[in-house]
Amino acid sequence: MFGRVVATAIVTLAMVAPAWAAGREDLQIFQDVSRRVLRYPQFTIFDSIQAQLEEGVVTLTGKVTMPFKREEIARRVASVEGVRQVNNEIAVLPVSLFDDELRLRISRAIYGNSNFWAYGSMVNPPIHIVVENGRVTLEGVVNSNVDRMLARSIASGLGAFSVTSNLKTDAEVEADLERL
Repeated sequence: MFGRVVATAIVTLAMVAPAWAAGREDLQIFQDVSRRVLRYPQFTIFDSIQAQLEEGVVTLTGKVTMPFKREEIARRVASVEGVRQVNNEIAVLPVSLFDDELRLRISRAIYGNSNFWAYGSMVNPPIHIVVENGRVTLEGVVNSNVDRMLARSIASGLGAFSVTSNLKTDAEVEADLERL
């Protein structure tokens, strides 16, 4: 179970950060950064953060729904032991009633589907739904290619202008981790 949580955190945050592969210390710092972000109570399935670490410098990218999240996540990451500097490149999604409604429709449809009930009951559900100007991006980790295709299919039928799936399977995450 711990391995899946770490794998989910690393994929959600890094989509495998190529900038760090050096040592155990970098890996530990990166895992601490991942935990800080995932344990932030305001980090939801509607936010997506990626992190890259190189020689103690963390570069944060991704998208969040509210401006205060951008600042608070950067502050939390800066407090991790071993982090010398944080480059905060997190974008704030535009305010849009249409996008908010689309987020809710897609999250209810995906996590309300019996194939995804186990995902929805996790502390940090692994499928993140980022909506910007009616365009949906799915990010995170699923168990299988079938789950990946089903999540994309569900999201496609709910009024989005486009749907991009950046979901990875557990097997892909494990392969990425082994390369590090």
